[in-house]
Amino acid sequence: MSPASRMTDLTGAEALWLLEGAGSGRLVYLLRGTVVVRPAVHVLEYGALVVRAPVPLTAVTQGGDVTYHCDRFHRASGTGWSVTATGPAQDLSDAHEAAHYRRTLSGWVHGPHDTLLRIHPLTLQGHRLGGAR
Repeated sequence: MSPASRMTDLTGAEALWLLEGAGSGRLVYLLRGTVVVRPAVHVLEYGALVVRAPVPLTAVTQGGDVTYHCDRFHRASGTGWSVTATGPAQDLSDAHEAAHYRRTLSGWVHGPHDTLLRIHPLTLQGHRLGGAR
């Protein structure tokens, strides 16, 4: 039996630092009672996440909070990290701001869905995965 790897909590500052450097992750939201997960790209600016994702705008800006998750794992070493941010999402409706992020955040389109939004994290959780002890 192989030894278990360790998982430790990250501080808020560590979680933000890792999130800032990741660049891509997954947007998680509810649609008609079903959990939906979509690939997304992001940038962290002024404490908020600007996210580009192939999702219907109304699905992520009306009602409850959305969750953004990113992680990096190194299978060979058994190390990595995971960060989850949850909060309300807003449409990036300013045309100049949206044009800027469409140029700088390469993303995916799903049918007519190519959404830019700003998430204001109310909760932030992170874990670091270490090698076996």
